[in-house]
Amino acid sequence: MPTPPDPPPLDTLPDRRARPRGRVHFFWDLLFSVLRLIGRHARGFYATVGIFLVLGGVVAVAGTWAFTEVAGQVREGETQLFDDYVMRRVAALQRPEVERAALEITFLGTGLVVMTIVAISSLFLYLTRHRYSAALLLFATAGSIVLNNLLKAGFDRPRPQIFQWGTHVISSSFPSGHAMSATVVYTMVALLAARLEAKRVVRWCVIVAALVLIVLIGASRVYLGVHYPSDVFAGVLMGFAWAGFCLAMFEAVTLLGRRTAPRELAKQERPAPEAGTSGKRAAHEG
Repeated sequence: MPTPPDPPPLDTLPDRRARPRGRVHFFWDLLFSVLRLIGRHARGFYATVGIFLVLGGVVAVAGTWAFTEVAGQVREGETQLFDDYVMRRVAALQRPEVERAALEITFLGTGLVVMTIVAISSLFLYLTRHRYSAALLLFATAGSIVLNNLLKAGFDRPRPQIFQWGTHVISSSFPSGHAMSATVVYTMVALLAARLEAKRVVRWCVIVAALVLIVLIGASRVYLGVHYPSDVFAGVLMGFAWAGFCLAMFEAVTLLGRRTAPRELAKQERPAPEAGTSGKRAAHEG
């Protein structure tokens, strides 16, 4: 059997970084360059806080950019054919029993229900001495309401008129207030609850349940005929952007609090795993 030829020396192989790259790779190169820069210089406490602040800004900018892209297409009418097509398909699927279920689901995103959930959750967090978490939830919710009202006033998109609405509405259509507020509130509540839970499976169940609920609320708005799909999608985008920004700010404040108020911040931490859990597993669970 002939002996296979020796591989060429490594120094004669073309450098992977020298290969031609598409436009998408530019953004990856930029991202990894920033990460390498952070890895070289972020040695201190305040540098770490700064990283969280920067990441919060990046999340907000990325989400806002995605929202702006959708909003620009909506303003130019580029989504109207798709929106109308989906709404006509939904009109053909109208059933009394499904409409009743959609109404029950959409109520979970109304202002009264959302504010009740926020009030109860914040009160629970405050009474259990998780005051930073309570303040975060209140700030994120209030900010999302103000932001959504400003966006609605700026775009002033008329509501769909494809079929009779299944619920009463008074404001403009874009972006969906139900989708945005549900995304912010249920995401924040789920992540704050998961932050205090030691078991990974429980944390993931809470987060997945929140995501399913957000999807169902958004879908109910389309089924009831009060929002176009692009309204809901834009609301979810802006909701995730705002929630991500608030959570990044929360992590930065938490890090600062470990320096200025360590006893207070000790109450904000996730409880230790159950007895009998090995140190290795505890590290993975974190």
